Amino acid sequence: MSAGALAGIFALIFVLELPDKSMIATIVMSSRARPLAVALGACAGFVVQMGIAVTAGGLLTLLPVHVKDVIVGLLFLGGAAYLLLVSEKTQEQSGQRTGAGEHRSSWGREILTAFTVIFLGEFGDLTQIQAANFSAKLHQPLEVFIASSLALICVAFLAAFAGHALQRVVPLAKIRLGGGLIFLGLGVYSFISLATS
Repeated sequence: MSAGALAGIFALIFVLELPDKSMIATIVMSSRARPLAVALGACAGFVVQMGIAVTAGGLLTLLPVHVKDVIVGLLFLGGAAYLLLVSEKTQEQSGQRTGAGEHRSSWGREILTAFTVIFLGEFGDLTQIQAANFSAKLHQPLEVFIASSLALICVAFLAAFAGHALQRVVPLAKIRLGGGLIFLGLGVYSFISLATS
C-alpha cells in the first residue's frame, strides 16, 4: 500500500472520529480525571476495536464480490445517514452521561474506565465500520489497522488534552457534515460501481 493510501485512511478515520460520541466522552472524562490516564485508556480501547474491525473486514472478503459490495455500500450509506441525521445534542448528552460519574481516583482505575467507555462505545461505530470497509476493499488488514489505530490515538490525545480548544476553532456540526457527505459519496459510488460492473 502506498504512503498516500495510508495517509488517506489516517485522514478519513481522524476526521470521522472528531464529532463522535467517543471523542465527547473522552473530553468529559478528562475533565474529571488525569488527561494522560484517559488518553492511554482511550487509545487502548480504540486499538482493540480496530483489531476487531479489520478482522471483520477480512471475513467480508470471503463473501461473493457482489454481496460484499452491497454490504459495503449499505454501511457507507448508513454511516452517512448517522452523521447527517443524528443531532449533535444526542451525541453531547451521551458523552455527558458517560462521564458524569468520573472522579479523581487511581491511575489504573482511570485508565480502565476510559478503556471500557471507549471499547463499548466503539462497537458498530462509524470508524469501526470504515476500517472494516477498508480492510475488505484493500485486502491489507495490517496497513489499515496501523493507519486507523494511529488516527484514533491522535484523536484520543487531542480530546484528552485540547478538546475544548478544538471545538472553539472547528464547529462539530461542520465536521459531521463533511464526514456525512464523504460517506454519502462513497456509498453512492459503491452502488454505481456495482451497477456498471
